[in-house]
Amino acid sequence: MPTLDETVTTVLAPVFAPGSELGAELALDDVSVTTAGRRRVVRVVVDGAGDEPGDLDLDAVAAASTAVSQALDDSDVLGDLPYTLEVTSPGVDRPLTTPRHWSRSRGRLVRAVLADGSSLLLRVVSVDEAGVHGTGEPQMVKGKPPRAKDVGAPHDLAWADLVRGEVQIEFRRGDEDVDDLVAAEDDDEADEDEQ
Repeated sequence: MPTLDETVTTVLAPVFAPGSELGAELALDDVSVTTAGRRRVVRVVVDGAGDEPGDLDLDAVAAASTAVSQALDDSDVLGDLPYTLEVTSPGVDRPLTTPRHWSRSRGRLVRAVLADGSSLLLRVVSVDEAGVHGTGEPQMVKGKPPRAKDVGAPHDLAWADLVRGEVQIEFRRGDEDVDDLVAAEDDDEADEDEQ
């Protein structure tokens, strides 16, 4: 027997179907129904349709809220209990678990958690049927800058080796910082050679 989350997802799927007005801009990412006292809270997470990275159009999210509310009201999936509807976008803390999640994160800094229990910090370059392709990113270890040879190393991760990804918050983009770190390390090595 399907759960209430699955039943509500089935009711809402046509709202975000590829041929629908909203389906061109948004995709249904997740649905959860929880009980809060005498009310239910229906939380609907929408993301951009397709695999391209980018921000969500707030007007489209508002239109989705209206369409979701109408679909729920037209069905009897929630019965007579009142409900509160929350339509939101996935936060930065959403784990990357599907190829679409990874693809929409191209260009982002991601901590990839691997099946062997290890993790790797990389910038996602591309995603295909084989897996995720990226470049290694500098990681400070005990306050020491990364070695020049570790910066930008290519990484190809197969889907079978990936458990999830965790998008990392960047306060400033590291491209120029990596060059500065590599130059500083080269200068340090040159100074050591002169001594």
